[in-house]
Amino acid sequence: MGHLRAKLLPPLLAIVFSMLLCGVALVISDANPFSAFAAMVTQVGKGTTLVDILNSTGIYYIAALAVAIGFQMNLFNIGVEGQYRVAAVVAAVFGGSFALPTGIHTLAIIIVAAIAGAAWAAIPAILKVTRGVNEVISTIMMNGLAIGLSAYLIRRDVFGELRGNDIRTPEIHESGWLPGISFGSGGTLFGFSFIAILLGLGYWIMMNRTRFGFELRASGESATAASAGGVNAKKMILVSMLLSGAIAGLISMPEMLGRDHTFSLNFTAGIGFSGIAIALLGRNHPGGIAFGALLWAFLDKSGLALDNVGVPREIVTIMQGSIVLSVVVAYEVVRRVELAAEQRRVGRELGTVGGAA
Repeated sequence: MGHLRAKLLPPLLAIVFSMLLCGVALVISDANPFSAFAAMVTQVGKGTTLVDILNSTGIYYIAALAVAIGFQMNLFNIGVEGQYRVAAVVAAVFGGSFALPTGIHTLAIIIVAAIAGAAWAAIPAILKVTRGVNEVISTIMMNGLAIGLSAYLIRRDVFGELRGNDIRTPEIHESGWLPGISFGSGGTLFGFSFIAILLGLGYWIMMNRTRFGFELRASGESATAASAGGVNAKKMILVSMLLSGAIAGLISMPEMLGRDHTFSLNFTAGIGFSGIAIALLGRNHPGGIAFGALLWAFLDKSGLALDNVGVPREIVTIMQGSIVLSVVVAYEVVRRVELAAEQRRVGRELGTVGGAA
């Protein structure tokens, strides 16, 4: 019970604190916080908002899983943003270049995206294990390179084509699409959302039911102790970064295979950075990450209603930022409270034993 409380209490405290902080900000700006929060909740039942939230949840979930794999190894893979962007343009170019049989075409695009993401992550991974380059610095630099590379690849004289006022890759043939579930005017749920669920299940099995997962967690907790136990630390760094990059490469798949069927410079950005915040909120647990992804998607999509009640949408950004900051503080506070309670319990037991003696 205490273990469960230590897991659930910090994110709940963080959410409550962020709501209070945003409420104060709204009051200072002469807005009614109750009206703002009510508008966000009621927005869920309007139009395609609910389906949009679920679609975004799947995308954020994949991004957070990619980050969480690195976190388990004490690696801060900030390069998820660049890895999924490079994977998106490579997969779009591959998928739009020819048509394959239905199903095979889709699977080939997914595999290419994963390989491209892993290949982009391999560069900072190799730099770390061979030269000791900090992955935070190298992955940040790789993000900048990814933006430039993706812009170059979709130039008209490379792989891009002009459609209206937008330069993009050739459209993927219908045989490469991944159909979703249509709810009519309520929108269409991406088919890749179900693959995201399978990825979460696979992540849980890998971390809790396999030797690799045990070695990964052991290396993250103490590289020295793991090495003494026969675990190759450099190999674990390389494999975990490659796996993180491969999952990152799949972030663009829900939108690309389910809606856009192409890549342009207007493709959704910032998902990789959101994945970092969601992984922190969910403490790298697949269930916690799912909750964090759902919350993040709700704030993103329901925030559209704030304009209708005269509240700036930036309040959503404030809430998301305060959640990230306060969740770190909340986990430390709960940890110290739990530690103090455990010390008191041990003290009472020792006192009882001493009295009986």
